[in-house]
Amino acid sequence: MTEQISLESAAQVMREAMRQTVKRHSLWYLIQGGLMVLAGMVALVYPVFSSLAVVGLLGWLLIISGLVQGISLIGARNVPHFWLQLLSVVLSVIIGLMFLRNPGEGLFTLTMLLIVFFMVEGISKVIFSLTIRPFQNWAWVLASGLIGIVVALFLWSRLPVTAVWLLGFLLGLLLISEGAALGYLAWQVRKTAASVAPEA
Repeated sequence: MTEQISLESAAQVMREAMRQTVKRHSLWYLIQGGLMVLAGMVALVYPVFSSLAVVGLLGWLLIISGLVQGISLIGARNVPHFWLQLLSVVLSVIIGLMFLRNPGEGLFTLTMLLIVFFMVEGISKVIFSLTIRPFQNWAWVLASGLIGIVVALFLWSRLPVTAVWLLGFLLGLLLISEGAALGYLAWQVRKTAASVAPEA
């Protein structure tokens, strides 16, 4: 019981610290949210360019992570599964270089992975919704699963054209939604602070 109380109080302290941080830097959060929304709009207007940029960034990330992992393996042949880790390093660097050399192929690969993800996610949600069917709002879970399956089938039917714009389009949606959420949070914090200030 005492342990539970201490955990709750620790969580409360952490939440309060987060609130204070957001309050202190609300202007910067607001600016960041606005920039993210703007970047998201650019990504939606130029999805092909954005998709290629995503592939290029992923290529560099794979190369850098592979090199860092490779450096950590120097002089560590006795580490368990050393050769497996070394193979992982080599594959990471090779795939990264392939993405940079031919971003079109990288786009196709990533689009295929996204289609598989949407399909698997959709099927799992349909199964989950049917499992919890007596519960309230189970139909919403079912609908979201069916939408995921329909989206996956639609993207599959539009290949290879889909690969050109899909990543940029999804990146745009992600940036806009996250930027809007961050900006709204910062705006609410600033509005609350402004209304409390005169009373103090």
